[in-house]
Amino acid sequence: MLVLDNHVSKPMWCCAREDGNGFFGDMFFDPKEWIEGLTQVAKRFKGKPQVVAMSMRNEIRGPRQNLPDWYKNMREGAKAIHSTNPDVLVLVSGLNFDKDLSFLSNTPFGLTLDNKVVYEAHWYSFDFTQQWQTQPLNRVCRQRADEFQREAAFLITGDNAAPLIISEFGVDVRGVNQADNRYFNCFLPTVAEKDLDWELWTLQGSYYYREGKAGPEEVYSVLDYNWDKPRDPKYLQRLTILQQTIQDPNSTNLSHYLIVHAESGFCVNVEGEDNVHGSSCRERSKWSHGGDGWPIRRVGGEQCLKAVGDGVPVTLSTDCKSPRATWKLISDSRLHVAAMDEQGNSLCLEATSSNYSSILTRKCACVNNEANCDPQSQWFKLVPSNLS
Repeated sequence: MLVLDNHVSKPMWCCAREDGNGFFGDMFFDPKEWIEGLTQVAKRFKGKPQVVAMSMRNEIRGPRQNLPDWYKNMREGAKAIHSTNPDVLVLVSGLNFDKDLSFLSNTPFGLTLDNKVVYEAHWYSFDFTQQWQTQPLNRVCRQRADEFQREAAFLITGDNAAPLIISEFGVDVRGVNQADNRYFNCFLPTVAEKDLDWELWTLQGSYYYREGKAGPEEVYSVLDYNWDKPRDPKYLQRLTILQQTIQDPNSTNLSHYLIVHAESGFCVNVEGEDNVHGSSCRERSKWSHGGDGWPIRRVGGEQCLKAVGDGVPVTLSTDCKSPRATWKLISDSRLHVAAMDEQGNSLCLEATSSNYSSILTRKCACVNNEANCDPQSQWFKLVPSNLS
């Protein structure tokens, strides 16, 4: 499937805040020329089933941003595409580098185009690099997830719910960027919970020519420099949960949960009768949880997850009334899944990089936003699903 993306008007690397390509009426961004371009491209790819959507403009930005011009021009652009090629979806991008669609909660876009309108948002670590590097991670993750909900994800709920796609996200796949690594551990469970479609930056491992340099490397890439193989197969493994259909609006099945470990992308699964372990989300166990203070039960059986002790693998048990078998979500991030031992200490699910397949419980880490504390091995998300 192909999504056509109108990136810039003057060919250059995108995007700087004041590069003359950012907003309608900028030096290189003539709205009339833009409408004509959208029309010609829509016509060029009409009848091509591989092309499923057209994005009207990448990362609208700059000091001239204003809502009246945004509504006027985006509506005209959407109508131009749809009238020329009614088969494609029309992607509508927001303000501030395609992060902010919050204004639509007060003034809707006003077009549906035969249900072809889809909103798009971008989410990277860039604007909050220092916070990801220096501030308590549970707090930062909650703040960024709340911001994403407030500025974009609100669109998929309520009486006037609409489709939303994350049309760009990505990280330095070498694993050397601390802010990116931490952001992605927050991004993955947040997006999995909402079962959003997405487009990843990026595939290419290098460029022929970029910004005056021949052959520069692209470190945010799926492929290595020579485009021969994945830059990091573990990165692709982590994306598995996002590649799965998790929720079906037409399903009549009862809802259940998947338990997803953010740092590995693994699901908490059961092998055989009672072997609880972390493994690929392509095969995923189903769990039920009635809320804080309730057991996490294996769907279709009487067994539930039970904490045995600090540093000990979690087990399945029929003793589901024990404090060690009743679980709640704690910390600002709501990504700590905690039970209580006989001494009243909170024990959290954990999986570490030394062995992500082993699901343990340990003393809950960083739940009070302690400085210089890393909770990420204990970040798990109960992701709702209604698929059989």
